[in-house]
Amino acid sequence: MTPITALIADDEPLLRERLRSHLGQLWPELRLTGDARNGAEALELFEQHQPQIVFLDIHMPGLNGIETAKALARRAHLVFVTAYEQYALQAFEQGAIDYLVKPIDAERLADTVQRLQRQLAAPFQVNQALDAALDLLAGRLEQRIPARRWLQWIKASVGNSVRLIPVEQISFLRAEEKYTLVAWDEGDALIRKSIRELVEELDPERFVQVHRSAIVNLGYVTEVVRGVNETAELHLRGRKEVLPVSRSYLHHFRQM
Repeated sequence: MTPITALIADDEPLLRERLRSHLGQLWPELRLTGDARNGAEALELFEQHQPQIVFLDIHMPGLNGIETAKALARRAHLVFVTAYEQYALQAFEQGAIDYLVKPIDAERLADTVQRLQRQLAAPFQVNQALDAALDLLAGRLEQRIPARRWLQWIKASVGNSVRLIPVEQISFLRAEEKYTLVAWDEGDALIRKSIRELVEELDPERFVQVHRSAIVNLGYVTEVVRGVNETAELHLRGRKEVLPVSRSYLHHFRQM
């Protein structure tokens, strides 16, 4: 019998570990395919393993849980994990999504496990209320979570000097072995911060990860060329480089 699989996405390591431990006791047959620290990692792991269940923290850096759920496009059973029960409760009460409140209570998780087991045993049905519930949650999340201060400058060594590069002048960032290449209006520079760190510090309204090794400034994208197997290539204003878009990140450009 093929085991049921699940993915946990939460930016708090202790909460991931606690959820993993509770699930191991309540549902030992469940196979966890991985832990993600943010929405982008969750999408990448989801495409690799295609789990039937995804436990999603709502408030994650970069791509939050609501945006991640929308990108999954009804391909998994969703359970949101949240510290904000009051603002989310109305949407959850519509029955479109299950939820757990931090810190996770084992008795409440047991109810969720039973509910998931019933859903998985029944024929799959498209949940028509899911999109509306996600929109409602997204609106409430925007009201509840205070605006975050995103990175405004990146410090980089250029020759014998240190430059403060305004992020709005950066067209893309790309991993280069132990460094990250910063491509901006006046040239290129190398910094020691990783793509993983940068994607959590840059404004997701302007910068999105498009590949395991690259982040792009959406304001510089001039053309999106669709490729085979749910991939694409990005052409950028003022740059010769063409950035690849892997399947996990193509959702950023579906509306373009």
